[in-house]
Amino acid sequence: MSRLLHKVVLVTGASKGIGRALALGCAREGAHVIVNYHSDAAGAKAVATEIAALGRRALVVRADLSKVAHIRRMFARARKEFPRLDVLINNAGLTGWAGFFDTTEEKWDVVLDTNLKGTFFCSLEAARWMRDTKTAGSIVNVSTQCAELAVKNLVAYGTSKAGIHGLTKQLAIELAPLGIRVNTFAPGPVNVDRNLADDPAYRDVWGAMIPLGRTAEPAEMVGPALFLASAESSYVTGQTFFVDGGWTVQGKVPLSNVEKAAKRNR
Repeated sequence: MSRLLHKVVLVTGASKGIGRALALGCAREGAHVIVNYHSDAAGAKAVATEIAALGRRALVVRADLSKVAHIRRMFARARKEFPRLDVLINNAGLTGWAGFFDTTEEKWDVVLDTNLKGTFFCSLEAARWMRDTKTAGSIVNVSTQCAELAVKNLVAYGTSKAGIHGLTKQLAIELAPLGIRVNTFAPGPVNVDRNLADDPAYRDVWGAMIPLGRTAEPAEMVGPALFLASAESSYVTGQTFFVDGGWTVQGKVPLSNVEKAAKRNR
């Protein structure tokens, strides 16, 4: 089954981790993919090469999503290459580990600007494009379990992602008359490079906190994204659901890990 056959999908932060998995997952379902990245050009080009090998078109576009001018340029470039946009996946984000008293204005701003402001203005540009082409599209936001249950040393990150949950509801109401759906899924601990760099024992430490007994692989986020992106969720909008192995049911936190991550990222 090709749930996104001939659809055009823009994935932000698609050069690595969850974003890479989502971009490739969409391509395997028949989509052409706009691959956004900020600093990892090599990773983005590698993703595009894999997408092309699947017989799909790929466009690589660099943009710093904390800057609205970059977002507008990215969408202008994409609109020159593709006739419409069917799906936006707002995946790009910064963690911004910091102790509460070590959270500077600079760190707060870069996390909030990238995660929350970037999500809003990407959604705005996507919705304009969908409106112009009368496309009943889907916007899918990627959040975190930290938006539901607070985690120490992640005040900016948790706040930015909680903002996305509120934004999801607001955008769903604003865009429903256009047939554009907006939803969010919130991953739990995932084995991406930045998490493994913060703690080489990440899998074991966080896995012990999860009711299912393990952390997730990036590929396990593809199914939820495809559900929300495709017609399978045609009557779903304004919703947030958790893909976290049951973490938000129980809420254990490995204090040694969160302290280590904050110190490493000062």
